[in-house]
Amino acid sequence: MHYGRLMLDVAGLTLTALEREQLQRDQVGGLILFSRNYDSRAQLIDLIADIRMQNTRLVIAVDQEGGRVQRFKENFVRLPAMSALCLSYLKDPDLALDQATQMGWLMASELTSIDIDISFAPVLDLSWSHSKFIGDRSFGNRDQVSALAQRFMQGMREAGMAATGKHFPGHGWATADSHLEIAIDNRDFAALERDDLQPFRSLIDTDLAAIMPAHVIYPEMDQHPAGFSSYWLKSVLRQQLGFSGVIFSDDLNMSGAQVNPQQGVDQYAARAMAAIEAGCDTVLVCNNPQGATQVLDYLETEKIEKSQRLVTMRHQSVSIDAQRMEQAALIASQLCFLKA
Repeated sequence: MHYGRLMLDVAGLTLTALEREQLQRDQVGGLILFSRNYDSRAQLIDLIADIRMQNTRLVIAVDQEGGRVQRFKENFVRLPAMSALCLSYLKDPDLALDQATQMGWLMASELTSIDIDISFAPVLDLSWSHSKFIGDRSFGNRDQVSALAQRFMQGMREAGMAATGKHFPGHGWATADSHLEIAIDNRDFAALERDDLQPFRSLIDTDLAAIMPAHVIYPEMDQHPAGFSSYWLKSVLRQQLGFSGVIFSDDLNMSGAQVNPQQGVDQYAARAMAAIEAGCDTVLVCNNPQGATQVLDYLETEKIEKSQRLVTMRHQSVSIDAQRMEQAALIASQLCFLKA
């Protein structure tokens, strides 16, 4: 089954007539939800049902990592930042691994139960204490990330959700927030391979169904941000690491997602073109309806082939164990208040 190449968003709690029309376009393959799209569970369920009515070939996504990156809060379990699992791991590794499985299952179960396919998780970036952009979103150092993320993804799979590792090849060292500015990591490949690449390498053969590259430039290897770099996406990720899953671009509306457009090509169309040529299967354009329209027009005019991989990100229906949900919610509450 072929899915469109664009993942976009919508403005509010219900769809406008214009959004319904846009969702029906052939190159729309996904939709990402934000906090502004949520007022109550009943409202969200109605919104999702309306979205599905417009286009049956959609992957519906959200960022529901936990901690400061949790879009739905009211009437959802408050999820801990992943750094809490790192703290737990330092005290009792076996307990923390079990907790990681439960947190992945809890997060995914709450979302799949209302017909959301994926959360863009887990974060596989290392905690170098350099990046506020990553900060407490990280599971810790190289070995902690590999171990805890593997169990977190196991829990996601048990709840019927595919996992997306981000931000390849590692956003933890760069100090800049790529939402706001160009982020640069001046280390050489040997340093990245020794540390930041290891979680991606070790998890590719487990439950890692998709990867999202970083809007970070690694000038020792390439002048382009990783999400626009065929070196990183084709040579390293596909060929060296053997990854065969979905590659999502990060949001093309972020300041770190800058390319030099060709003459006569709209800015966001140019960004989409660069990301797809570099190796991305699906491109995200968020908080910019005009930019999303530019990308759709480009994809349709240029007759860009649709994605055969994205269908693998649709969630599987799994019955929810109420007792496990109660236990996982208790664990989440304890982790939220865990101190070093």
